Amino acid sequence: MTSKERMLLALEGQTPDRLPVTIHQWQDYHLQHFMGGMTDIEANRACGLDASINCFRLLETESPSWRVEAQTTPTRDGHETLYTIHTPEGTLTTREGSNAMTTWVLEPLVKHAEDIEWIRKYQPVPRFDRRHAFETYDALGDSGILRTFLCGKQGGCWQDACELYGVERLILATYDDPDWVHRFLQILLAQKLRYIEENLRGLPFDLVETGGGASSNTVISPAIHREFCLPYDQKLHEALHALGYRVVYHTCGGMMRILDCILENGCDVSETLSPAAIGGDIATDGQARQLHDTLRPKLSLIGGMDQINLLTYGTPDAIAREVERLFQVFGAGGGYICSASDHFFEAPVENLRAFARAAQRCSYSA
Repeated sequence: MTSKERMLLALEGQTPDRLPVTIHQWQDYHLQHFMGGMTDIEANRACGLDASINCFRLLETESPSWRVEAQTTPTRDGHETLYTIHTPEGTLTTREGSNAMTTWVLEPLVKHAEDIEWIRKYQPVPRFDRRHAFETYDALGDSGILRTFLCGKQGGCWQDACELYGVERLILATYDDPDWVHRFLQILLAQKLRYIEENLRGLPFDLVETGGGASSNTVISPAIHREFCLPYDQKLHEALHALGYRVVYHTCGGMMRILDCILENGCDVSETLSPAAIGGDIATDGQARQLHDTLRPKLSLIGGMDQINLLTYGTPDAIAREVERLFQVFGAGGGYICSASDHFFEAPVENLRAFARAAQRCSYSA
C-alpha cells in the first residue's frame, strides 16, 4: 500500500495496512539545518514518513486602492518589517518580527473600529498559484497527501481576526462590542469565501486546513467559541465541501471542552490532539479515549505526538513507546494519522526516523 493510499483510507475513517505517520508542515529552518537543504517531499522520504505536504503560494495582487510598502530593518536575532498600506481613505500600518525560525505580529493592522471597513472596501482577494499546486502534486506522487490553507494569517475567521487585532483585545471586544466583532468576522468570511470560489476550484488537494490555535479552549471559552467561531467555520466548510474538498480543523491547544463544536462545524478531520505537555488539555489516556469516542464516529483524527519533549528531546525508545500508546488510544478501528501535533525546528533526524519505524510496526492486519 502506498503512503497516499494509506493516508486517504485513514481520512475516510477506514483501516489501512498500518498506522500512517507524518509531521505537521516541515519548517524551512529544519530543512536547511538538519536535512541538508532537502525539499519537504525529499525529507519525508529520507525519514520514512508518509508525506503530508502543505502547498500555499500566492501570486502578487496589485490594487491602486490597497498599495503596500514594506520597510525592513535588522534586529539582533533577525529583522522587523513595517508594512504601510495606502487606501483612498487613509493609511494602515502593521509590523512583523522575524528570525531564522518564524514570524510574528508586533503591531496589529486593525487599531480602530473603522479600519475593518477599509479592509472590506479595498483589500483585494489574493490569487493562488494554481500551477504550483499541480507541480507539487505531480512531484509528491504516491508519497502522501497534499494540503492547503485559506487566505489570511490564519484559516479561520476568528483566528485571523486575532492576528489582525490582537487576541486579548478581541476577547474583550466580544463583551464590550459584540456586534462589531461579528461585523469584523463577516468581512473576513466574505473574503475567504471569495478566495475559495475564485481560486480553489479543480485543484488536487486532499485536505484544506481551517481553524487555528486561537479558537482552542485554552485561549477562549467554549461560549465564545460557539458564538464567534462556530457559525463562521460552518460557512467556510460548506463552501469547501461544495467544491469537493475534505476539511481538517486545526486546534493547537485545548480542545476537550469544544468537542461538540468541532462535531457541529462540518469538518471531516480534527487535529492536533495536543497533549498537555505542549499546551493542550489531553492529559490522560482516559481523556484521549473520551476524545476518540466522541469524535471518531464521524471524524478522522490527526496528531497526538509531542514534537518538543519527545521528537526533539526524547529518545528513540521513548518515541516508540508513545507511538504504540497513541495507536492504542486514537488508532483503534482506523481513521487516525499519527502526526506531530505542530511545528518543530530542531528535532534530530534519527528521532524522526525512529518515529516512522515505530508506526510501521503498528499493523492493522496483525
